[in-house]
Amino acid sequence: MKILLDIDGVMIPARSWQSHQIDSDGFGMFSKFSIVGLNKIISSARSSEIVLTTSHKHAFSLSKWEDIFSKRGIKKVKIDRLPTDSLQVSRIEEIRTWYLKNQNEPFIILDDDKGLNDFDSNFKKNHLVLTQPTIGLNSLTVDEAIRKIQY
Repeated sequence: MKILLDIDGVMIPARSWQSHQIDSDGFGMFSKFSIVGLNKIISSARSSEIVLTTSHKHAFSLSKWEDIFSKRGIKKVKIDRLPTDSLQVSRIEEIRTWYLKNQNEPFIILDDDKGLNDFDSNFKKNHLVLTQPTIGLNSLTVDEAIRKIQY
């Protein structure tokens, strides 16, 4: 199961009035709720793999991303990333392009980008879990993700 994962607004709540903590590796700290939630999602799926969709996805090598996730307490999984640059292509176009090349892959999308609501209703029903950017992953979105994985 591929988990297409955004970070800001999913793993790190995006609160403009509050700066987030930066860890010694130079990247933001994930919320405790998001860590627990992502681990539950990973555990609920067979052969989980994270595919980074975040605009930060090319900030580090994949091995560095694995270290970042491990240091924050995320279960060991393979990490990949979309090949495109989110600053030049919209998130929906990035995911649409990925999907056209990976139609036989089971996947879910964990993101806070409301632009993803432009996907058709069936696609959203089966694959998309939208978080509230100021909250990130929580028990409701984790349960929704697990239902979609088990569907």
